[in-house]
Formats: sequence, C-alpha cells, structure tokens
Amino acid sequence: MPEPLLVLCGLTDAMRARLSDRFTLIETRDPAKLAGQPVRQVLTDGHIGVSAEIMAALPDLQMVSCYGVGYDNIDTGACVARGVVATHTPDVLNAEVATTAILLLMACYRELLRDEAWARSGDWERQGNAPLTRSVDHQTIGILGMGRIGQEIARKLAPWSPTVLYHSRTPKDVPFEHVPDLVEMAQRSDALIVITPGGAATLGLVSAEVLAALGPQGTLINVARGSVVDEVALVAALSGGTLGWAGLDVFVDEPRIPDALKAMSNVVLLPHAGSATVETRHAMGMLAVDNLLQFQEDGTVKTPVPECQ
Repeated sequence: MPEPLLVLCGLTDAMRARLSDRFTLIETRDPAKLAGQPVRQVLTDGHIGVSAEIMAALPDLQMVSCYGVGYDNIDTGACVARGVVATHTPDVLNAEVATTAILLLMACYRELLRDEAWARSGDWERQGNAPLTRSVDHQTIGILGMGRIGQEIARKLAPWSPTVLYHSRTPKDVPFEHVPDLVEMAQRSDALIVITPGGAATLGLVSAEVLAALGPQGTLINVARGSVVDEVALVAALSGGTLGWAGLDVFVDEPRIPDALKAMSNVVLLPHAGSATVETRHAMGMLAVDNLLQFQEDGTVKTPVPECQ
C-alpha cells in the first residue's frame, strides 16, 4: 500500500494525478484524525502552514513541502529542531508576481478603476473627458526587498525609464542604489514597491513614518505579505491624505480586507493573486510535487527553504 501523505492545501488535477500514483492522500486539518498514521511527508501552502498541533500529532514527520514561495506559517525553527526538511517553490513565480506589481502600479498611476467606471457609467458622454492621470515614465521607484522578485520587478520597469532605489538588510550585486534607511528611501521615491519576506523580522516595517515620508503624492504597492505594512497606519494615511494611492495584493487578515480600504477610490485591491495564473500555479504545483517525490526516493529535495539548506 502506498505510504500516506498529509495534504493540508488545495490540489490541482495535475498535482493530484502525480501524487495519487505514489501516496495515499490524507486530506484533513484535524490533528485528532492523524493518530496512528505513519505520515513522513506533508504538503501545505504558506497560508495554511503546519500548526503546532499537527506537528505534534506526526511523530514520524520528516519533510514538509510548501506549495508557494512564502512559508510564514511553517515553524521552520521547530522543523530544524526535529530534523524535518521544509521546501518551497521559489523562482517559478518571480515573473508573474513582478507583473502583478507593475499592473498595480500602472492601475494607480493611470486611475484604471476610476476611468473604467467613467467609460462604463456614461460619464464620458454626459460630462466629457475624465480628469487627467499621471505618467509612470521617469519615476523614482523604491523597492523594499531586492531578492529574485525585486530584481525581476526592476527589470520589468526598465521600459518606463525609472530611477530605481532599493532597501535591504545588505547591499546586493545590482546596478541600483542601495539606501540603508527605509524612511529616506520613501522620502526620495514617487512609489514604494514592497516585496520583502513576511514574518517577525519585517512585521510593520512599512510604518506610519515610512508612509508619511512617501507623502500625499506617493504610491504604495504591496505584493509581499500584508504583515509587512502597518495596516491601521495605511488606512489612516490614505483616508487622511498623507498618502496618495495604494495597490494591494496582500492583507493582514486574509481573506478579510478592512472595509475602509474597500471604500476608498484611491486604492486598487487584488485577492492575493500575484502568482495566480494557470501557467505559474502549474509550475509551482509541479515543483512542490517534485520535492515530495524526490524526498520519497532518496531523502533529498530540490528547493529547501534557507533555514533547511
């Protein structure tokens, strides 16, 4: 009989087909139903993670495969302490998330929601041309986080001839200016794109002070994690006019979005769809499965999280 695999997240048909050939799939999030199950491997995603209760219910656990690049809700410290290998799916979603960041940036600058409503409602006929928007050309763009996706965002911005600044813990080997102080970078930027990892180290990093430095003509784009931005301060800045616009793909308490953000005309909202294309999700799913199958075969994995490398 195939060995059991605990599945905590949704599966595509292609993932299910490959996994069903090699595992007996156990699809539950109830720790009580795992008693006596010799589960060595778990498939989850960065939002569901693996709870402490499930970890405790799996004495044979050896490997966790995360279907996604972020793994905020997987306790990697506990994994390392128990000798459990955790993996994720980096690189295959870089281009798609970068495209989403630029989509949000341009939607804010060119007032996409307002102008689409202007055309659809008949206001164009009744009132004439919509008010002017802003050009995205020749802007100073600050990127918070210059990892793989940050670099892809910078590459995709090139046709608009921006000045690119970036803030990270250490300088990178990239042809852009590293700004050690985030507030200073926000002051110098027309738009701030957030693409740094989530977790305790970056909790509330984009603070009220950073938002104020970005200013009433500034634009915030967040395609990282909702926790990186102080959401209460963001609502206050947008409603009070101390920040101009925001394009948000991520939120603190997903899938719940603050009603105040939903009501704002200077905010573009997406349902955490940064990598949500058929092509990219397929690639992510295949890599998550590859990690599981390779570990089953020889105890190695393709893409361990940094803590497990």
